[in-house]
Amino acid sequence: MGFSQLVFAPLSYTGWGALTQLVAEVEKYDAQKVLVVTDPVLEKIGITKQVTAPLIEKGFAVSVYTEVVPEPPLEVGEALVDFTRKGNFDLVIGFGGGSAMDLAKLAAVLAVHEGPVADYLNLTGTKKVEKKGLPKILIPTTAGTGSEVTNISVLSLETTKDVVANNYLLADVAIVDPALTVSVPPRVTAATGVDALTHAVEAYISVNASPASDALALHAIRLIAHSLRKAVEDGNNRQARTDMSQGSFLAGLAFFNAGVAGVHALAYPIGGQFHIPHGESNAVLLPYVMSYIRKSCTKRMGDILEALGGNKSLLSEEEASYKCVDELTRIVKDVGIPSTLGGFNIPESALEQLTSDGVKQKRILERSPLPLKEDDIRKIYQSAFDGVVTEPV
Repeated sequence: MGFSQLVFAPLSYTGWGALTQLVAEVEKYDAQKVLVVTDPVLEKIGITKQVTAPLIEKGFAVSVYTEVVPEPPLEVGEALVDFTRKGNFDLVIGFGGGSAMDLAKLAAVLAVHEGPVADYLNLTGTKKVEKKGLPKILIPTTAGTGSEVTNISVLSLETTKDVVANNYLLADVAIVDPALTVSVPPRVTAATGVDALTHAVEAYISVNASPASDALALHAIRLIAHSLRKAVEDGNNRQARTDMSQGSFLAGLAFFNAGVAGVHALAYPIGGQFHIPHGESNAVLLPYVMSYIRKSCTKRMGDILEALGGNKSLLSEEEASYKCVDELTRIVKDVGIPSTLGGFNIPESALEQLTSDGVKQKRILERSPLPLKEDDIRKIYQSAFDGVVTEPV
């Protein structure tokens, strides 16, 4: 047993009404010009005013940037960083889903660096992030991505995804207010919710797991398992929305410290090639990856089963791990996410390209309790296409 390094965002507010702390936090910085990076739909339906109006009232000059798209391509990141460099801003606020927050982190840090965003990518970049950049406040409006407490910004490339990763990308302040998630439609609630569940599950089985990340992950699983279906069925269920926000926040802390593994590694190429939302890419793969690696983490899967609400007291370790896969499959089905790659119109002919791109996600794959080689990855994609959970021979 070695030691663990634990990293958390410096300051977080969580719970119903947490957004009331925004103005006081902005006032702590010597900031006149504030950039708010947000989803265009939030601006259109007026939710962004909950952030901008109090700041404008206090005399801050606020610019709203809405050139945000789901699964943002590299060029979207390049455009925002260029805009931020030219705009002479003092502070950046990311308000929205994972894409808006990821882009806000990127803009705040790379605004004080030179060269294109591409130079700082994990897989192919040649430059290192060396300066903290502008202060940043991250405010999620979905319960799922955990971006408000992580140090990565994910960008889509031609057929896969890559990240800019550095602790300077951590939020100075994270504000997690479940009231902001009430207007999220059922499909997005489902996708982001299973994304959060995947973060917690993968953190718990990660080779980098620690007692601290385990505690965060298991409680996140409990909260999400007991509230996700309710939040999808009734978006106005205040308790379900609160539990989902808290569960997503804890899952974010867990996976930031322990890492995610095979599900995310294989989901990135699906999002990159077919532009399927990240949460749905994770959801469709979750049961198949967990079934494939089951033998490498049977005891931990029994713990996950209990956190999901199952009873393992009369089951062997092996039986409990099988039941865990069944329960994960059921959750994905219950919230209405397709259970096969074909359900997303992904053809069988795409599996080879997915496999070759999945293999490249070495940073993530190395955390899997079962090493996943090219042939393993191919088999998992095939099983997700066929709709039949499988295991190594």
